[in-house]
Amino acid sequence: MRVGRGMRAAARGAVDLALPPSCMACRAAVSEPGCLCPSCWARLSLIERPYCDRLGIPLPYDSDPGGGGPRLSAAALEAPPAYQRARAAALFGEVARDLVHALKYADRLDVAAPMARMMARAGADVLADAEALVPVPLHAMRLWRRRFNQSAALALALQRISGVPARTSWLARRRATPPQVGLDRAARAANVAGAFEVPDEARAELKGRRVVLVDDVLTTGATLDACAKALSRAGAGRVDVLVFARVVDGPSSPIS
Repeated sequence: MRVGRGMRAAARGAVDLALPPSCMACRAAVSEPGCLCPSCWARLSLIERPYCDRLGIPLPYDSDPGGGGPRLSAAALEAPPAYQRARAAALFGEVARDLVHALKYADRLDVAAPMARMMARAGADVLADAEALVPVPLHAMRLWRRRFNQSAALALALQRISGVPARTSWLARRRATPPQVGLDRAARAANVAGAFEVPDEARAELKGRRVVLVDDVLTTGATLDACAKALSRAGAGRVDVLVFARVVDGPSSPIS
């Protein structure tokens, strides 16, 4: 085993000499592959407690310092989502956007594992008793054009970290939808309404299971809501959400 580790270390040293490791976001030189440079790390806004236990959005102060009850935002009470809990590693800022775009549009599959490590930390509570990871699916035509599904790449990386199995065939996008970029909240919800379904052959295996939906970004939550509804209608026991980054419109007020 020591010989094997020594050979792997030597091989890695040779690769690093030829291709020095670079920051995942800005490509500046770093000491280890799969990490951020100090400047990018300082600008990555990780989501820490206190946050809304339902939506995962940061709260301005801890509404339950004794830890005896759920911390809920006004948004969670006014418009509860179809899923039970959402967790995100970071706010969707400049650095988070660069990482998401690197994976999604630049075929940078090397960033999936480091992003998943941050997601696993942020979503430790939803992963603790989860029975399956279900990535948000792409329509077949979009998958053919893009060649891979970034949500599936994150789910498979999470599987290796958490041991929770990824089930890429449990949810399908049956209807092609226009991109959500530029649409308001209502238009996004209408755009994806009824676009997802659980294939007949997956229903028996899904029934009663505690699943975690995996995606790269949560914006208004419309896509994840539509996915959660499809899974719940097919018999899922519980549906939670885990994403790398999420958009927060403004300060959130704690309720309880």
